[in-house]
Amino acid sequence: MSEVLYDRRTVKRARYAVAAVFAVHGAVTGSFATRVPWIQDHASVSAGQLGFALAFTALGASCSMPLAGRITHHFGSRTALRGLLALWTLALILPSVAPNLLTLCVAMFVYGATAGMADVAMNALGVEVEQRLDKSIMSGLHGMWSAGALVGSAAGTLAAHLGSDARMHHALAAATLTVLGLIACHWVLDLQPTEDEEPPPRFALPPRSALLIGAVGFCAVFAEGASLDWSAVYLHDQMGSSAGLAAATTTGFMLTMAVARLVGDTVVNRLGAVRTVRAGGVLAALGGVLIVVADSPAPAMGGFALLGLGIAVVVPLCFAAAGHSGPNPSQAIAGVATITYTSGLVAPSLIGSVAQATSLVVSFTLVTVLVCGLTVLAGVLRAGDRDRPKVSPPSAAVPDPRS
Repeated sequence: MSEVLYDRRTVKRARYAVAAVFAVHGAVTGSFATRVPWIQDHASVSAGQLGFALAFTALGASCSMPLAGRITHHFGSRTALRGLLALWTLALILPSVAPNLLTLCVAMFVYGATAGMADVAMNALGVEVEQRLDKSIMSGLHGMWSAGALVGSAAGTLAAHLGSDARMHHALAAATLTVLGLIACHWVLDLQPTEDEEPPPRFALPPRSALLIGAVGFCAVFAEGASLDWSAVYLHDQMGSSAGLAAATTTGFMLTMAVARLVGDTVVNRLGAVRTVRAGGVLAALGGVLIVVADSPAPAMGGFALLGLGIAVVVPLCFAAAGHSGPNPSQAIAGVATITYTSGLVAPSLIGSVAQATSLVVSFTLVTVLVCGLTVLAGVLRAGDRDRPKVSPPSAAVPDPRS
């Protein structure tokens, strides 16, 4: 990408714009998740068929994410993000209008494909802003994603409580989020490829550095997916807690992650990515042990909170390290994102399979072992701690005339 010099005020404005984009992206996910039961009834699919259809989300994302770098190269970062984000927000409509299993699978594939491409584009831009500010911001950006998801989830919960048609709800949400996303994209950095810069390949295996970084993300996302899908079940089945208390455990886990991400940049800027992830790995492992040995709801809930706190900033730091690890941030980020999406797909089903064969205690023992890997593998995130390009003084910087 061209080395356009932006003054610090423009870069700060771009930071807030990218944060708004992350929130919009998260709000789509939250809006969808709360209406899955309605979508299941409308498409007349069983629980097993629904799980099969939902797998197409990760499949679509994995297939499409390598394309994001080429799209950004062709159109420039601002135009590419504007288009990809709009496709993602509008794709929210598709699952709710699917009348059967086949169309639901197609809808979920498109939904996942647009989600993945927008995800890569906005993370790549987040890394660019981080480099120009010379301080960690990726944790906060992902915190905004979590905040957006919570807002979308709250709105979806209200819509479901009122008995509204999900097609109407998602059409209204998609229109609103599309407008908000387009407005936010107006102020993101507009980076253009240089004349001699080769376009990235349409599909390519991620570089080795991305594979190692992705392994760290795999451990964190596996624990996240397992906790989101199984924490309530664990409290209800293992601890004998009420349905309300079990649901509160999942909500508490999500809130812990959101808050930790929003304040995580302060810790990262002080400790660095490697030490932050190692410390997080210790907290997550302590949380996992507490879950496994708990004999009542309170310590188990505390364990899930510690687990969320420990893994909260890992994925943002993985994306940051990938973006700093080589000359093609989009390709590296796409590789890491593909691995983490796969982890999110594998975790819930594997936890269920292990629980069926043994018990949920054994399943979360596996989660605990995996998060211990964060302390061992954290060193591969050292790219995120390397010296970032310094921001030129405002007097020497040339603002982009298109901003």
